[in-house]
Amino acid sequence: MISLLLISAVAFSQEGYEIKVTFKPFKNQYIYLGHYFGKTYPIIDSALLNDKGEAVFKGTKKINGGIYLIGYPNKAGFFEILVDKNQKFAVKADTGTIANGADFENSPDNTLFHQYQQQMGSTGKRISDLQQQLKNAAGKTDSARLIAELTKADKEVRDFREDLIKKNSGSLLAVLLVAMREPELTGSLKNPKTKEDSLAAYNNYKGQYWDGVNFWDGRLAYTTFFEEKLDKYFNQLVVPHPDSVIKEIDYMLGFASINEEMTRFLLIKFVNRYLNQKFMWEDAVFVHLFEKYFSNKNYSWLTDKGKKTITDRAYSLMANIMGTPASDIVLPDTSGNITGLYDLKADYTLVVFWDPACSHCKEVLPRLDSFYHAKWKEAGLKMFAIAKEIDGTRKDWLNFIRENKLEEWTHVYYSKAEDKTRIDNSIPGYSQLYDVQSFPTVYLLDRDKRIVAKKLTAEQTDDVLQIKRKGN
Repeated sequence: MISLLLISAVAFSQEGYEIKVTFKPFKNQYIYLGHYFGKTYPIIDSALLNDKGEAVFKGTKKINGGIYLIGYPNKAGFFEILVDKNQKFAVKADTGTIANGADFENSPDNTLFHQYQQQMGSTGKRISDLQQQLKNAAGKTDSARLIAELTKADKEVRDFREDLIKKNSGSLLAVLLVAMREPELTGSLKNPKTKEDSLAAYNNYKGQYWDGVNFWDGRLAYTTFFEEKLDKYFNQLVVPHPDSVIKEIDYMLGFASINEEMTRFLLIKFVNRYLNQKFMWEDAVFVHLFEKYFSNKNYSWLTDKGKKTITDRAYSLMANIMGTPASDIVLPDTSGNITGLYDLKADYTLVVFWDPACSHCKEVLPRLDSFYHAKWKEAGLKMFAIAKEIDGTRKDWLNFIRENKLEEWTHVYYSKAEDKTRIDNSIPGYSQLYDVQSFPTVYLLDRDKRIVAKKLTAEQTDDVLQIKRKGN
């Protein structure tokens, strides 16, 4: 993960923070101050408890607002506190009563947070009890009653949160609760019965999803729920197409650019998500991230190793983005004649990178050939195979072709010497141009040698080819 290559460096104003902690029954042990950062929990400070169980977290620079964690000795657990504009306050906690919260001095934010947690804990237990009763309901009458009570309890939770937001506008807790809101659909939008209703419900839900959320508010980065909210948005509401995803990313980062912590959070989030693509079209998203946010920019939190990883990955993807022309491959064939990929004229071309010593390749290539003779040849597809010399030899290559009767393929040999010559002359190797990270690697090209699909299995290749033929 790229996040492992990043340092948690934070720059803030010079006001400083001072959080006095009394934590019973611990004495003469270190406790820790950390915060949420998506799914990670970076520690930013530690303090030694004295004989009275007292310690002070103190720094000359103000820390970013958000949900912080006070960690037990030996990092055996933690409890949450809020940190916002007021960063000089006291906390008293006892492991025997910590389930009921801690006591705070000079921290209205945490007093409010404690009240909220107590209320939600009580209501949450009631809802959990009702849900368990519903599972064991004796009949329809009991079920209907319990569902009505659950609906009422859910409404009480929403009303409680909305009342808290209204009465404490501007507080950190209110900001967090606004960001946690789920859009509420009513009428035909809540129970769509037609395609028009469904589309309207989708548009309405998506349109409300970020209401009240400010992407320049770095405090949201120091929570657990904000990353989950992002994941849900991109997984369920954003059209799965590079243009749509890029538009959303640029929108968010445009607002976040005025806040270093939110920029850091979003860039780490998006880079890690699209570093290794789940879908073929996501290559364009990662390249866009690199070109717009990393190629000509430096960040204090990004190490040289981290930037190199991002840069190398982007360069590997640039030459083989979906829908773009594939790079030409010019290498000697089985007779020693120089043959190029673009010399092959066909409605479709299947490009296969493999290693003659690769056991998986020896299983997959004959399977590809079976599909070729059964269906693909008739569809106007031709096979272009590049044997990359890794552990195997030229003799292994020729023997495998002959033994498996792959004579109808166009075969070329990519020797170690040829690869070294390209690198020595600062020419990208074919493996880099085609982002070959494992063998075999399969690309499907159209008549103009544009990339239709990549990193395919034999079955996926057949599915894509049939879809393309029907579309034509």
